[in-house]
Amino acid sequence: MCINIVSAAQSLQAMKGMIIRMKKDLELYIHIPFCARKCNYCDFLSGQASQDEMLKYTDFLCKEIKNQGSLPLEYRVVSIFFGGGTPSLLPLEQIGRIFDKIKECFEIVPTCEITIECNPGTVTKDKLFGYYNLEINRLSFGLQSANNEELRLLGRIHTFEEFVENYEHAREVGFQNINIDLMSALPYQNLESYETTLEKVLKLKPEHISAYSLILEEGTSFYERFSEHGDEKDAIPDVILDRLMYEHTKEILLSHGYNRYEISNYAKPGRECLHNIGYWRRIDYLGLGLGSSSLLDHVRYRNLDTMNEYEKALKSSLKVRQVEEMLSKNAEMEEFMFLGLRLSKGVSKKEFEQQFLVSMDEIYGTKLMELQKNGLLMIDEVYVSLTDRGIDVSNQVLVEFLLDDTVI
Repeated sequence: MCINIVSAAQSLQAMKGMIIRMKKDLELYIHIPFCARKCNYCDFLSGQASQDEMLKYTDFLCKEIKNQGSLPLEYRVVSIFFGGGTPSLLPLEQIGRIFDKIKECFEIVPTCEITIECNPGTVTKDKLFGYYNLEINRLSFGLQSANNEELRLLGRIHTFEEFVENYEHAREVGFQNINIDLMSALPYQNLESYETTLEKVLKLKPEHISAYSLILEEGTSFYERFSEHGDEKDAIPDVILDRLMYEHTKEILLSHGYNRYEISNYAKPGRECLHNIGYWRRIDYLGLGLGSSSLLDHVRYRNLDTMNEYEKALKSSLKVRQVEEMLSKNAEMEEFMFLGLRLSKGVSKKEFEQQFLVSMDEIYGTKLMELQKNGLLMIDEVYVSLTDRGIDVSNQVLVEFLLDDTVI
């Protein structure tokens, strides 16, 4: 009888293990829509708020996390990303409350990558130490430039020297995985200024660097000043200089041991951002907080994006998450290609067939051959990826993977 009891217990434990392993991977994005001051180029859903408003938002965010129904039974969390806005503007206690609620409601894998975006000037050594104690294991600093004149033009609240102080504090408290965000093609920027920024950042030896070209977004003060309709339109670097900055970024970072694993992202070996790779590979993700987006079981959602609507929904048990698009098979194949091709490794033919039960060649064969012939794609037995020339004109290449409605 004892033997049978032991065997039954072992079988039950094994079944529990199988249930855990059967859970699907899930990424969590936590949106903190607050900033000290709106940057001149920013069109993100963010703005200034009082301490009381931040506390109130945290209360509702924790309630949203709790109200996820059966999702925690279906998924295990493999990455968490606190973005914004400026998440580091939120008091440490509130970040702790949010994180505690996540741990209370979800299974978090031991290897979970947990990132928080930090703007220089909004963190102290004590706050960074608090993040470290919360088991946040990755920081992303929004530097943008090492040139203080450029920082002032962008509307940033910090100097390069203040950033370096924050960065050194992060190292002192124990962080070993840090990203630095940079921007190029800024108004009045030249190649020498941009390369000086790269050189200064490389001396700090971060594990990861994200380097993006400025995009002029409608509704921003930069758009009014520097777009083709603005009085200072000639201040924006032309296409040739923008391309040169991009090429020099790749060459300089590669010479310092950073691999470009995605069109705009570079990392030391093994330090690629798992959360971002998950987006490009279309892993299910849950957006929490005002205006955040989700991809769950072939459906795209978007949260309510005004504070009044968000608050009202959580107070009255209405749905915060609104259906944005129920993805067809065609739409998912399109996304598989034009998201996955952002990765330097490209897209896997085998994974395509496993997901869609049809070969990539059957759907895209003619288009693949045409793009390869034009030097825009590299194709082997396993992967399809963009060439350097393909990356240069990636927007034009990726649109080629849109499908006619008759293709199934």
